[in-house]
Amino acid sequence: MKILVTGCAGFVGSRLCAALLARGDTVVGLDNLNDYYALAHKERHLADLLPHPAFSFVRADLTDAATLRQLCQTHRPDALAHLAAMAAVRYSVRHPLAYTQINVQGTVNLLDAVRHMAEEGNTSQGKPPRIVLSSTGSVYGRETPVPFCEDAPADRPLAPYPASKRAMELFAHSYAHLWRLPTTILRFFNVYGPHGRPDMMPWQWTQKISRGEPITLFNAGHLQRDWTYIDDIVRGFIAALDAGLQYEIINLGRGRPVENLHFVRVLEELLGRQAIVEDAPTPESEPLITFADISKARRLLSYEPQVDVEEGLSRFVAWMRAEELI
Repeated sequence: MKILVTGCAGFVGSRLCAALLARGDTVVGLDNLNDYYALAHKERHLADLLPHPAFSFVRADLTDAATLRQLCQTHRPDALAHLAAMAAVRYSVRHPLAYTQINVQGTVNLLDAVRHMAEEGNTSQGKPPRIVLSSTGSVYGRETPVPFCEDAPADRPLAPYPASKRAMELFAHSYAHLWRLPTTILRFFNVYGPHGRPDMMPWQWTQKISRGEPITLFNAGHLQRDWTYIDDIVRGFIAALDAGLQYEIINLGRGRPVENLHFVRVLEELLGRQAIVEDAPTPESEPLITFADISKARRLLSYEPQVDVEEGLSRFVAWMRAEELI
């Protein structure tokens, strides 16, 4: 397949591109290379991809609807893997407008470009491209019973980031319904692993423990997160691309939440240093637990996560050391 991957220089996007190229797909990667975090990290990701003859890179922004439409007309992808977004719950509390512009309007721009390509018959296989969009388990908020099931209302987001992703999901449904675009929404749960973003907790905790700096744990570390290793997420994403379902929302998680305090204890053992922990109240933007019901992913995608937290963190710390980040 020829696959258009947005957010190709990011954490999950770059690992997805690498896996698709490894199995023989052609990948057109799109990224705007913004400065939300240090560009050196995105350049490291791209360095893995650019030498591959089946990879081409386009620097463009989701807010540029005309460029997205031209991109689809030029490359005529068989599938769209949409991972470009403004992420991070707490950052969204301080910068809500960016999440509306990029995650909502940017996604609609992309869907509309694909819709025009399909309507005009300008597809490589004569049928609408498959669409897989990344969403987040944080759309469930605090009131949803655990484990979180896809048919829960998800109508009480706690911050602009999950609100923007839920809005994206609803727009995607309308496009799938009106223009018969085969669309799958994947709700990611607490993704971590090599190439992770420097603003995420695993990266920050690892560096601070290594340096002897204090880390903050909300609610004495008793918040529970469904930490999901990057390779498991990528396998689930590729399965969704291959399945070409008409319209589905599917959780991708580990299905086994652990307390953040346990997560830190594993890091302490791997790093050979004790964390200096500062307790803080749980922010209003944070749920007390994330817990994915992954039975639908098992049924529709044959998804089965393989990497537990202990093994995943061991691989992550080894990568951080190899990259001289700790």
